Amino acid sequence: MASKMVVQQPKAVIMEAAPDQWNSSICECDNFHECCFSVWCFPCFACITARDHGECLCLPLLDSCGCVPPITLAMRVSMRKRYNIDDAMCNDCVYAAYCGPCSWCQMRREMKARGHPVSLFCNKTG
Repeated sequence: MASKMVVQQPKAVIMEAAPDQWNSSICECDNFHECCFSVWCFPCFACITARDHGECLCLPLLDSCGCVPPITLAMRVSMRKRYNIDDAMCNDCVYAAYCGPCSWCQMRREMKARGHPVSLFCNKTG
């Protein structure tokens, strides 16, 4: 029986995901109910979205500090890093400061587009 000697081991293949873009623009509204909910009950919408992203439910309530809402800014940066979205910190600052509800809607749409489970209401039985 002849044996075969391996002279060279296979090399690891490292695949790096290409930078991506947001799946929707800041003002795009694909779900009218969610857009209305974000405008008329913004704190609730932001808290639910933060919870679905894996953060503390009450974290967005700290946004009243400073000129640029720090939690909205941090959530946008976190989402960009998680999904490898190529965008600028300057855009995050502007959207967080001047387009709060639209920014949170965009983040929620992004989670849905990436297959992240989202729910506006938690239905627990049992």
